[in-house]
Amino acid sequence: MRIVFMGTPDFAKTALLAINEKYSGQVVGVVTRQDTPKNRGHVMTPPPVKVAALGAGIPVYQPANLKEENFREILEEMNPDIIVVAAYGRLLPPYVLEYPRLGCINIHASLLPKYRGAAPIQRAILAGEKEIGVTIMRMAEGLDTGDMYAKGAFDATEGNFEQIHDKLAALGAELVLETMAALENGTAVAEPQDDALSTYAAKIEKADRILDFGAKAEEVVNKIRAFSPVPGAEAKLPSGIVKITAATLVDEVPTGEPGTVASLSAKGAGLLIVNGADAKIRIERLIPQGKKEMSAGDFIRGRRITEADRFE
Repeated sequence: MRIVFMGTPDFAKTALLAINEKYSGQVVGVVTRQDTPKNRGHVMTPPPVKVAALGAGIPVYQPANLKEENFREILEEMNPDIIVVAAYGRLLPPYVLEYPRLGCINIHASLLPKYRGAAPIQRAILAGEKEIGVTIMRMAEGLDTGDMYAKGAFDATEGNFEQIHDKLAALGAELVLETMAALENGTAVAEPQDDALSTYAAKIEKADRILDFGAKAEEVVNKIRAFSPVPGAEAKLPSGIVKITAATLVDEVPTGEPGTVASLSAKGAGLLIVNGADAKIRIERLIPQGKKEMSAGDFIRGRRITEADRFE
């Protein structure tokens, strides 16, 4: 079986490595996004999928776009039986979708038809979903609208974005291997999506990361989980902007206005309890502006917060 893999970030890298291990020598090409400038030095940095593919000796292609005149010749040279896609970052044109005899299949990090779109993991955590999962689908021209081959899910009430992301990536790799085998032997069965149940997971914007302690406490904690460890959910203190990377819900009635400090202790890892709208929130880890991540205790000992301060 001739396999082409299309993907860009770490989520996709996990699947690529699993496919290449099972189908050694059968991954004939990897298509990924172009290198991008990173950090203050604007150093051109390759996508994780490119690094993994080159390390495995797989040819890598980074077309600026997938318009017919730019990519058709490469596609015909690779001549795939199947195309596997995971977080590639672009819609595939019809001529790509129609090329492989076993179709184009996609690893999508949600339980479709919910959370179609660019940011399914963060949006699911923000919404307080109790269960989160992965869908393997046959790609169609619409945005994540194709028929579904397989699904898998797990409890998502605990853990931050990074932890949930890594579990989803591993689950997606497992399910896509099962789906590829079923397609190869002709036993795969696809289930149509119910469009009436669909929701859209819009791209994350900076405004999405701003904390509002006047919201329900559970929503505040979920926002912190959704953007941890990076880029971090943000709040303002008199000492400056701070990113909060770990927090838990405290089932106690607030004793002050939302955002105000309810209790404070610098001992050990520290105790920093903040009032929410309907419950209290324990803030465990933070990143002060221009500093590295630290415990609540180190934050308090650095005199970056007092009992008179308020998160806004």
